[in-house]
Amino acid sequence: MEYKVRKNPLFSACGLNCGLCPRYHTAGESRCPGCAGEGFSEVHCSCGMLSCCQRKNLEYCFDCEEFPCKKYNGADESDSFITHKNQFRDMEKAKQIGSDAYEAELNVKIGILEYLLGNYNDGRRKSFFCAAVNLLESEDVRYVMAQIAARTSPSDPIKEKAKLAASLFQEMADGKGISLKLRK
Repeated sequence: MEYKVRKNPLFSACGLNCGLCPRYHTAGESRCPGCAGEGFSEVHCSCGMLSCCQRKNLEYCFDCEEFPCKKYNGADESDSFITHKNQFRDMEKAKQIGSDAYEAELNVKIGILEYLLGNYNDGRRKSFFCAAVNLLESEDVRYVMAQIAARTSPSDPIKEKAKLAASLFQEMADGKGISLKLRK
């Protein structure tokens, strides 16, 4: 199916933060452009939730009178490349503060994630950093980033910086009772 390009492909119609997904931050053919982003149909041949939204001329599932419908049964119980744990919470937040305000918050997190991946990823931490930035609140992510900056320098070996960054994110998540492991 061919989908019309969405205004904000980094926050999916079904409530996933596509801009915080490892596949969005991948170079090459397997890179996902986000929900109905440019070239989406080449990477995802079909998506029932997106098809339903576009058929009803809706930007997000939460705009539908039937939300949450049966398509969401068990949706937040397992993960794909990206965590689904906060899918409903994030949609509720976007509905309350407005999609533009939510997009602005998401863009800040995406910027932080890109900085992490460019400066603290030893080639083994992309999925972990994606989950951490996605699941932790923005203020917690900024706090951890400040700790990382205070305890590292650009000349430090990448493996040491990656280990410290992962440790600090894990410590924050543990303190909040959040598991950073994807559920398959």
